[in-house]
Amino acid sequence: MSQIILVTGASSGFGLMTARELAQAGHTVYASMRETQGRNASRVAEIAQWAKEQSVDLRTVELDVQSDASVDAAIEAILKDAKGLDVLVHNAGHMVFGPAEAFTPEQMIQQYDVNVLGAQRVNRAALPYLREQGKGLLVWVGSSSTRGGTPPFLAPYFAAKAALDALDALAVSYSTELARWGIESTIMVPGAFTKGTNHFAHSGKPADASVAAEYENGPYAGVTDQALKGLARLEPADADPTEVAREIVNVVNLPFGKRPFRVHVDPSQDGAEVVNAVADRMRREMYFAIGLQDLLSPKING
Repeated sequence: MSQIILVTGASSGFGLMTARELAQAGHTVYASMRETQGRNASRVAEIAQWAKEQSVDLRTVELDVQSDASVDAAIEAILKDAKGLDVLVHNAGHMVFGPAEAFTPEQMIQQYDVNVLGAQRVNRAALPYLREQGKGLLVWVGSSSTRGGTPPFLAPYFAAKAALDALDALAVSYSTELARWGIESTIMVPGAFTKGTNHFAHSGKPADASVAAEYENGPYAGVTDQALKGLARLEPADADPTEVAREIVNVVNLPFGKRPFRVHVDPSQDGAEVVNAVADRMRREMYFAIGLQDLLSPKING
């Protein structure tokens, strides 16, 4: 059945891939991004042309996850335009790369704002509608890095992503707090795809260049190159980041109540799946122990 879906951070990378795959699967999809009339105007035109050529329902909407007003306006526009909303894909995020010490507190705050508070803003705008209709799906795009291997110089990004899907953190807690409202949650866990996305190419740099230089010209000289090349070596030659988008489509297309809590798409097999399996088992056991096991599955309303 066709559903109305919002994908955040859909100007490129996993977000754009996911929006396209969902549209091709027959859904009405809103690819959200900032500056639709500014630097992303060409992307908006490109998406419109692609949707026309493919005969699919893929639309764009202005949405800056760092702005309450922008998020509220986007959700209102979608509800008015499509007369509904069924699925939120929390994908918006930004990667930074460099020694942790060289990032200013303001940069760390921005990472948290985009990767975590952005999802919170979207939830606060959209969940009242989803709760009222008694049905919905939240898909959270996390990262295997929060529980698997953690290469150096990615600390701010890992810290922000960890807040999204670490045990008792945002996505995990939301899953049980929304279950009785009939809202499902799935955490998508991509591995470190070094090809096919712009994550590393467009990653942010430390603001404190002098501290970064002390690392790069001192005992950590060459570590940046070694880390990036090492990650690339771990990745199979046929690793395809579009597989993340396809798995999201598979989750969306599953019957209500049958969707998995967590899905890993990690060609490099960095160990996150093993660690998450233990964490998720302990979570289930705890909920049974306190008599709230019904919160582990969404309530079927109506």
